[in-house]
Amino acid sequence: MEKNIAQKPIFISLSPNVEKDDLSLIWRILFKPWAWKRGNAELRVERRFKESFGAEYALSFNSGRSSFLAILKSLELKEGDEVLMQGFTCNAVVNPVLFLKLVPVFVDIEKESLNINPMDLEEKITSKSRAVIVQHTFGLGANMERIQRICQEHNLFLIEDCAHSLGAKYNQKKLGVFGDAAFFSFGRDKVISSVFGGMLIIKDKVLGGKITKLRQKTRYPNRLWILQQLLHPLIVEYVIKPSYKLPWLGKFLLISFQKLKILSKAVSQKEKSGKFSKNFFRKMPNALLLIAENQIKKLEKFQRHSEKIAQIYFDKLKNSFGISILPKSEGKIYMRFPIIFHNKNTDEILEMFRDNKIFIDDGWRKAPIMPPDTDQKRAGYIFGLCPNAEFVANHIVNLPTNINISEKEAMRISDLLINFLKK
Repeated sequence: MEKNIAQKPIFISLSPNVEKDDLSLIWRILFKPWAWKRGNAELRVERRFKESFGAEYALSFNSGRSSFLAILKSLELKEGDEVLMQGFTCNAVVNPVLFLKLVPVFVDIEKESLNINPMDLEEKITSKSRAVIVQHTFGLGANMERIQRICQEHNLFLIEDCAHSLGAKYNQKKLGVFGDAAFFSFGRDKVISSVFGGMLIIKDKVLGGKITKLRQKTRYPNRLWILQQLLHPLIVEYVIKPSYKLPWLGKFLLISFQKLKILSKAVSQKEKSGKFSKNFFRKMPNALLLIAENQIKKLEKFQRHSEKIAQIYFDKLKNSFGISILPKSEGKIYMRFPIIFHNKNTDEILEMFRDNKIFIDDGWRKAPIMPPDTDQKRAGYIFGLCPNAEFVANHIVNLPTNINISEKEAMRISDLLINFLKK
């Protein structure tokens, strides 16, 4: 097995999109605390989304999950109403539903797309069904024509979860324009990253007006929370990542910074148990909007790069035995490059990569509701509901495509995997 202490560590998460211009901007923001909460970036970023998607409203919140909660609140659903969503998803989608005392109904996925299965969706609609959440997993658009038709026939409110798919298209239209509403995430390992942050777009003027009033009453996160997010890319880039040349040291430092509350976690322990942290539902502060604005300017560059890296994986791995690769699709972006392994233990694969300083366990595995240590029962999931989602969760590994992965590194990742598959 190849081991090389001199190799630069490779990451799929830990702020993978951060570049030198982002770090320089963050340093400048850090020393302007009077501009952390309020500023003009909100209007600029929201206007950009509104114009890009032709939406009546575009409103920012401090996370994608907060944006989703705002949409659900505007619908004024009753306790016990059902919201349908796919089984292979994150607890950040489930928790807002639970928070409002609604019932999540889990729909199985298609193995070939990792997205919601329209046939299973239609079968699970009941008289209590009120809304459908469609997640475009890792940037591959779901079958929106059929899902739209189902929602119209059953009078269901259609929400697109575009946390993985900013910039992706389906039938030459941007994902996010098909639903009655959509939300996006700017989390630390998403298509663009401001560590935390989110946006919603909505067509209906009445609902948009309700969300506008709701946000006016919503507070900003406290300054300590904002400071945590500003420090995250700096500490990760200058301290954590270099220390992973000795993996035990890197992991020790990361956990230590998190325990000391210097760095925040993407998903808190409370959220994994179906509860909410005190900074869960807040406005998006100006400091993070400035970072998001800088990242949005580079969106096309990020996409071109991820497509180039994905093509290397396609070309190198397409004839490998014992794996399935998702088919290419026009308009797809590659936030991740998912691979399904049929006869190999994914824990062993990740261990092999870790031995080679490649850290790609992104939490999208091992359970239908991610991260895998989420309390599945409290999330409302019963094993057996979504067999395809459970199969995928136990057989998937995602390869990195972010801007900091070079073509040479993608070739190396592919070669390591090919050699492992031959054993």
